[in-house]
Amino acid sequence: MAGKGKPKTGGRQSGTPNKVTGTLKEMILEALDEKGGVAYLVAQAESSPAAFMTLLGKVLPTQIQGDPENPLMGMSDEAINTRLSALLAASKA
Repeated sequence: MAGKGKPKTGGRQSGTPNKVTGTLKEMILEALDEKGGVAYLVAQAESSPAAFMTLLGKVLPTQIQGDPENPLMGMSDEAINTRLSALLAASKA
């Protein structure tokens, strides 16, 4: 373990991806594809909205670069829910 001011020795090279994480991500995406992809996610959003929103919170970036013409700041929960519902409905079409 490198201490303050000492060079790093051993371990992965900086920037090398974790193989387990990549493999796990591939497995999850393959399972999603087998279950129906977007249609499956839409069904989950309808049957378990709280779990789906948790998933969104995990995969969306923590900082959103919004559209200056359509800011999200100041939107009520109801307005946000309306937008999300419209997006879900559009994805079914």
